Amino acid sequence: MEDSLGQREFTLASVADLSSPPPSASPAIARFASDGLQILQQSHQSPLHLDLQTAQLFKLSPVQSVCMVEGSDAGKKTSFSRGVTIQFRNEEESEAFHCVVQQWKEEVNAKGGNLPNGTIATSKSKFDEKIEASSAKMYFHYYGQLLHQQNMLQDYVRTGTYYAAVIENRADFTGRVVVDVGAGSGILSLFAAQAGAKHVYAVEASEMAEYARRLIAGNPVLAQRITVIKGKVEDVELPEKADILISEPMGTLLVNERMLESYVIARDRFLTPAGKMFPAVGRIHMAPFTDEYLFIEIANKALFWQQQNYYGVDLTPLHGTAFQGYFSQPVVDAFDPRLLVAPPMFHVIDFTKIKEEELYEIDVPLRFVASVGARVHGLACWFDVLFNGSTVQRWLTTAPGSPTTHWYQLRCVLSQPIYVMAGQEITGRLHLIAHNAQSYTIYLTLSAKMWGPGAEQGGILQTSSCKLDLKEPYYRMSQPQAYALPQDQQPQPLIQTQDIHIQSQDLDETDIMQQPSPNSRAQIDSLMQNV
Repeated sequence: MEDSLGQREFTLASVADLSSPPPSASPAIARFASDGLQILQQSHQSPLHLDLQTAQLFKLSPVQSVCMVEGSDAGKKTSFSRGVTIQFRNEEESEAFHCVVQQWKEEVNAKGGNLPNGTIATSKSKFDEKIEASSAKMYFHYYGQLLHQQNMLQDYVRTGTYYAAVIENRADFTGRVVVDVGAGSGILSLFAAQAGAKHVYAVEASEMAEYARRLIAGNPVLAQRITVIKGKVEDVELPEKADILISEPMGTLLVNERMLESYVIARDRFLTPAGKMFPAVGRIHMAPFTDEYLFIEIANKALFWQQQNYYGVDLTPLHGTAFQGYFSQPVVDAFDPRLLVAPPMFHVIDFTKIKEEELYEIDVPLRFVASVGARVHGLACWFDVLFNGSTVQRWLTTAPGSPTTHWYQLRCVLSQPIYVMAGQEITGRLHLIAHNAQSYTIYLTLSAKMWGPGAEQGGILQTSSCKLDLKEPYYRMSQPQAYALPQDQQPQPLIQTQDIHIQSQDLDETDIMQQPSPNSRAQIDSLMQNV
């Protein structure tokens, strides 16, 4: 270590130990050695020793950084978590210092990660242990591109609802410390600062962190109260606890991409006991649907494999596999709510209480009563989330019939539909199991039970099951279409939009039952004009 790095020294404009009340800044010398970093301040006789193996170094500005580390003052045995702010004389020295820190860590890891006390260092975080490296690389690459951030920003239902939820609840943000989990472009951090936050820590693991810094710096009135930290919430350290967590962790079917787990980890690591989460609650809504056109569209994709003379080759041996493969893809699109054949039910996920491990497997028993006679082609799903502010409670919904969002809705299509009559009970199970590609395997079973007089003595009439990969959906993403009935089919009244009651079950807290206002978009537009 010493042969390659030597006793590399840096003259620092000032150093302030945040763990010393009150922190006082003074010029210093930083010296790298085999056991870490020593900082000799002019105002202190004893050097400050920082163990770089457990340290995290973050840039606050081109010439200022903060080092979060487990360390101790020389001559003391007590080890404690501490933060040190470092002011450099110029940007070039700041860059050089960061390079030497990175080189120091790489050389320690190259030697096996042996620390002076004999313990073995590990570079794997909790995120790395449960997520496949190739999946994480693609995930952070995707969200590191501006075009994908623009797609989300231009979802005005999403962005406008977040803006309204924050600005309408200024009382929750004014003078408070906020952590933005997975900050992306930094838009939610800027909203929090507009609402009067004392300070916002924007944590972002992808390369989008650099764009967020530029965007925030371009809004100087707000920028002085926002710090962008590049890293995963599972790994980074913050200098203080948060009063508010804000995030947009929702994926398709609410849980896709498994960012809800990071949101919960951030809650456990950073949020004060009385802190608030924006959003606080999520609900997955489900209902059986009928859609003959969609079913035929998917089934017809496999017709290619029914060819017996494709350039002299018989493709039919693979038809069955291809057929099941197309039905293993959840369909992401916007559909007409009149295609639902029963009132929906929902499953609640309380972000303020749920344990991270409880998101690894989600099991939802299903029970519906058909309102019309139809051929049931599968299960339709959507979600909503609640911003439980002290002043205003606001819902963000992705329900069919509501303004379309970039999440659309999701449908699990059965390769073997089941037939039901009005009043017939439909039961089943939706079982989600997380996998290391940042998504879930879906197991769905739907059954039609006997109905009418004597049904209590009867059993299951029909059952159909399917296995789907939420990671590999069919992005149909069409807008709701008018479904004309064939001439030989007798018209039957499908469920009207106004008949769909999202509140199909009682919850312990009546506030969670409050529905999204039909005037939400108008209220948001009015609010943005007045603020």
